[in-house]
Amino acid sequence: MGNPVKEKSFNFSIRIVKLYKYLTEEKSEYILSKQLLRSGTSIGANVSESQASQSTPDFITKMHIAFKETSETKYWIELLVATDYLTKEQGTSLLRDCEEVGNLLASIIKTSKSKNEK
Repeated sequence: MGNPVKEKSFNFSIRIVKLYKYLTEEKSEYILSKQLLRSGTSIGANVSESQASQSTPDFITKMHIAFKETSETKYWIELLVATDYLTKEQGTSLLRDCEEVGNLLASIIKTSKSKNEK
């Protein structure tokens, strides 16, 4: 089996790209969707970049950036639901996936910090 957080963040990025296409093509929404595209795909990009870290602190920093991007992504999803660009069901599904990636990242950060302190 591969790297779960890398796989989940990549699959989440795919969902975000497809959502961006839907929002721009079907809903003619370009501003919020662009913000969502940036933050949602940045999660996986930072996870991927962390794999080439030069040190444990560098790894933790990249993972922490990815974790912060999950918070921003949640905000954009919630805003898209609140403004009726997404249904509640669509939002719930996306938020669940985002939360899952965020929980994995938080666990990795915590474990890496405790190992680094020893």
